[in-house]
Amino acid sequence: MPLQFKQRLSIVLRKLAAFLWALVLISIPLPAQAAKYAPPLSFSNAELTNRDFSGQSLRSAEFANAIMHMSNFADADLQGAVLSASIMTKANLHGADLTNAMVDQVKFGGADLSDAILVQSILLRSVFNDVDITGADFTDAILDGAQIKQLCKQATGVNSKTGVATRDSLGCR
Repeated sequence: MPLQFKQRLSIVLRKLAAFLWALVLISIPLPAQAAKYAPPLSFSNAELTNRDFSGQSLRSAEFANAIMHMSNFADADLQGAVLSASIMTKANLHGADLTNAMVDQVKFGGADLSDAILVQSILLRSVFNDVDITGADFTDAILDGAQIKQLCKQATGVNSKTGVATRDSLGCR
């Protein structure tokens, strides 16, 4: 083999070995990392009718496909939570913080979302029939045009924590 080919092969093999070693190192969890971050709570696919989660810290908790009819989440911290495709009819979310939450395809019929914080949450295809959104903050939330039109018809109040008017957060005219 020519010398130039051997040198190139040697360089490629060293780079490949370094890459593989780096993959091994980053895939091994460090003890400090494991102790610092607990896995999120998971209530996905659960029957949670009439459950009381009021005031609890439920950051990044998973409630996907859960039935939460008449459940109480008043003043709960649900930042980054996943509630996708759940049923939350007549649920109490008064003052709950749903910042950066995945709240898509949720049925909120008759729910209390008053004073809730829904900043930067994803709410596509969620149903808001007969809900109370007085003082709710939807700043930078992802909603479709029909949802915004429906919510603007009843939007009133100012959020007690963020100071943002519900109509302004929805971009109502």
